[in-house]
Amino acid sequence: MHPEEVRGRPERLRWVIPAGILTGTGPLAEVPAPLAALLADGTLTQIVLEPVAVVTCLGADRTWPREGARVRTALHAALDDPPGWIPATTDHGHDDTLLHAVAGDVLAGVVGDFARSHGGSIELVDVRDGVVTVRLGGACHGCPAAWITLHQRLERHLRRRHPGVREVRNVT
Repeated sequence: MHPEEVRGRPERLRWVIPAGILTGTGPLAEVPAPLAALLADGTLTQIVLEPVAVVTCLGADRTWPREGARVRTALHAALDDPPGWIPATTDHGHDDTLLHAVAGDVLAGVVGDFARSHGGSIELVDVRDGVVTVRLGGACHGCPAAWITLHQRLERHLRRRHPGVREVRNVT
């Protein structure tokens, strides 16, 4: 895990984490106790999940040099409790920008690696209204198992990380 600055937002830090540790994206209704304590005492005002990061926002009159170590320690402890990260109820169905980022990440990672291991490729074409459109290439194009790869692998991984996925489609 490592922190990245959020350009133009000095009160925010984006803590990059390995893919797959946490599922879901967006604001959180509940977080594990170590982070909840920092929200309760005003150290943090908001915590938001991204596909491979946790974005934290400092409270008023707080600085990263003073609070960074406490936030890092709490975040490390909280990452050991994935069920404790409860997303806020939001309409993810219309968050195509975030879904596009998640799809790109999944295709660059485990699902894309699987396709490449068989001499194929899966290219992200578009994301609109929760529908992810891809193009199969190489050995994947015309493969009888392509449907399984798209729906049992790609769609399953996408749904774990973004509940707004409506469908995965292949452009022929």
